[in-house]
Amino acid sequence: MIKKINYLIQTIIIYVFFLAGRLLGLKLSRKLFSFLFLMIGPYIKSNRTINNNLNKFSTTMSSSEKNSLIKEMWKNYGMTFIEYIYLDYFRKRKNHISIEGEHYLNDVVKKKKPVIFISGHFANFELMSMEITKKNINLATIYRPLNNFFLNPFMVYLRKKYVCKNQIQKGVVGVREAIQFIKKNHSIALMIDQRVSEGEKINFFNFPALTTTLPAQLAFKFDLSIVPVFIKRVKDNNFNIEFHKEINPNEFNNKIDLTNKLNFILEKMIEKNPGQWIWTHNRWK
Repeated sequence: MIKKINYLIQTIIIYVFFLAGRLLGLKLSRKLFSFLFLMIGPYIKSNRTINNNLNKFSTTMSSSEKNSLIKEMWKNYGMTFIEYIYLDYFRKRKNHISIEGEHYLNDVVKKKKPVIFISGHFANFELMSMEITKKNINLATIYRPLNNFFLNPFMVYLRKKYVCKNQIQKGVVGVREAIQFIKKNHSIALMIDQRVSEGEKINFFNFPALTTTLPAQLAFKFDLSIVPVFIKRVKDNNFNIEFHKEINPNEFNNKIDLTNKLNFILEKMIEKNPGQWIWTHNRWK
């Protein structure tokens, strides 16, 4: 009962924030919520988890470097939060994003064969799937539902309406849904940077971490290429998306071998822009 009350209070507060953000406009609300998250974030999420994660990421970072990175993370977190209420705005626009490796995306369109897009929670990660669907690529995305069951339906509604209409909840049932979408010639997009209890322990920054092998399993089963995608927030709060060359599963011995490669690619993405990755998740638990 207490949990339900807490979730309800959280939902009301978030709806008030979303309303305020919409009234203030995108530019001003980004500034406000990046400041708010910078101020209150450390009291909501465990600093111990963040510091433990950063110690695994680098043993040579100074305290000032860590503090600077954490501040950047919270600011990005705040902006991404309030940008959810502006997904309709991003859906209509084009000039807020530049794309690198667009020819890799065009190859997917030309081949008319599904692929698996993989990435992590960088910058405003929702915009990656949004841009893929703008290219008229049939896509289904796998998501992790929020613990807050009052708020989750609204977030799913926003994703379905403005990001990608085909949303698959992670889990055993979700895997079956993903397979059905692949059979209907849909590509699949998913994040590979969170801990998955049913995953395999595979090194991530030289420490074993429970990692999803789903991309590798689907790639081998249906002979699908894997396309890594990366997004970062750039000057004036615009975005840059990088599409990487397709990874052929036939070049790897098994799902563990391929998943190791995907973890390595994810590491390089994080090293490239660590301040825009979410360090609050206990990746190595």
